[in-house]
Amino acid sequence: MVSDVKDILLVGVGGQGTILAADILSQVLVSVEYDVKMAEIHGMSQRGGGVSTMIRFGSKVFSPITEKGKADYVIAFELLEALRWSDYVKPGGVMIANTERIEPLPVILGKAVYPNDIEEKIKAKGINLITIDAAKFAEQAGTKKAANMVLLGCLAALMPIGKEAWYGYIERRVPSKTIEINKKAFDLGYEIISTTASMV
Repeated sequence: MVSDVKDILLVGVGGQGTILAADILSQVLVSVEYDVKMAEIHGMSQRGGGVSTMIRFGSKVFSPITEKGKADYVIAFELLEALRWSDYVKPGGVMIANTERIEPLPVILGKAVYPNDIEEKIKAKGINLITIDAAKFAEQAGTKKAANMVLLGCLAALMPIGKEAWYGYIERRVPSKTIEINKKAFDLGYEIISTTASMV
């Protein structure tokens, strides 16, 4: 029997809204009656440390853990995290990486250098890489804080779920005064991937 399970990773650093995006994603998947398993690793997220969420969905899922080389989609909210998690993308899988750079502590302390060739290193692995300046599009929507919704919109455009299904869960999870901004940011991300579909 061929498994229909899909694997998605959302990775970033504390404060970027990765957990909120993962929560909305998992709720939407449950709403359309997928079996969903999710595993979160927060690390030292309150201090800018790494944050990752593994989400697996399908007709029946037995484990929340994605193995290296098995992820269908990796959504990286920060560029160095994209490189760090690139080994999880499966052959033919897609990585969408935000171009934002957040220097980790060793770089801030001068004990390491933030790499300048991250995109080249990821592409050298044969990964379908799409990079996006999510903050720029979020600012078009009203605030760069909505960059997580831009990235969620990018992912949604690759999913077998209609766009309208996402709005209700965005409305439930974001502050009421920011609903329209977050929905607009989501729409911008969705449109970006829809217009670059030939790349994936």
